[in-house]
Amino acid sequence: MKLVTFSEGAGTQRGGVLLPGLVIDLQAAALLAFEEEEGRHWDVLGILSDEEGLNAAAEVVEAVLAQVGDELDDALADPEPSEAALAGLAGSLSIGGAEMLLPLSQVRLLAPLPRPASLRDFYAFEQHVATAYHAAGRHVPPEWYDIPVFYFGNHGAIFGPDAEIPMPQSRALDYELELACVIGRVCRDVQPEDADQVIAGYTILNDWSARDLQREEMRVGLGPAKGKDFATSLGPAIVTLDELFDYALPDGRHNLTMLARVSGEQRSHGNARDSYYTFGELIARASRDCTLYPGDVIGSGTVGSGCLLELTGGQGPWLQVGDVVELEISGLGVLRNTIV
Repeated sequence: MKLVTFSEGAGTQRGGVLLPGLVIDLQAAALLAFEEEEGRHWDVLGILSDEEGLNAAAEVVEAVLAQVGDELDDALADPEPSEAALAGLAGSLSIGGAEMLLPLSQVRLLAPLPRPASLRDFYAFEQHVATAYHAAGRHVPPEWYDIPVFYFGNHGAIFGPDAEIPMPQSRALDYELELACVIGRVCRDVQPEDADQVIAGYTILNDWSARDLQREEMRVGLGPAKGKDFATSLGPAIVTLDELFDYALPDGRHNLTMLARVSGEQRSHGNARDSYYTFGELIARASRDCTLYPGDVIGSGTVGSGCLLELTGGQGPWLQVGDVVELEISGLGVLRNTIV
């Protein structure tokens, strides 16, 4: 499944599942699968917090597809299905006037977790680390090879797909192309080999960075803080592990191509499989003597070549107002934002 949070017009945020050109409204469609909802919450955090939440959401999707599967297949047989065809399909399924299927063009996708429980961002790609240290005239510390390290990000400054990112008070704004996992179970002291039992899915993360602010504060020995906490983008969906089966590698990594474009020009190209540490190792570190909760987000850190700091040797040019930044990862979609 591809779990999303969406709004329709000025409506409230709702949880859904993304299909090609369509969104299933889980709250509206729940009665297809369950006679009584039993107090279940159908927002994304509510789904993750319920031990059976993902299974219940899958049942709702199955029930919807049982009703419209053939028609959906027919509509998607066209490589570019018309909005009219998808809209007609969407309007064919409702209970009590509430439509269960909504055309993607008629909703606004938000960050799949508009307010994550927490945000930890690691530093797991050796190429990025080595290039960043080299630009600062330093060598990678040997401790980096011994333990995965992270910082806490601002989980109250989350932006979703197609959201506008306000330019911070910075002369050196940068993007960071990252993969992130979302925790789906309460867990503590997780062993690396057990990580798949606690991961709900993966999403794209853009760790926006004000490099001038970051350099100043980290010279003092703390941070990053103000260099990062103005914005983090997530989305467009949380993609569950079964959707990524074909990309999975025996060592726990995934063969996912990672790209970044700035105003249509490709700037970054990497692969998630090149991470020095696996997500299992990242989760083991994060959960050591510490409880993780559903909705916690864990970022991989920047893939090699995945930021302007690397590509320009720390000299810029940097992002400007009007730039459109697109991050794309195989199987996860495109996370697009505009600087304003």
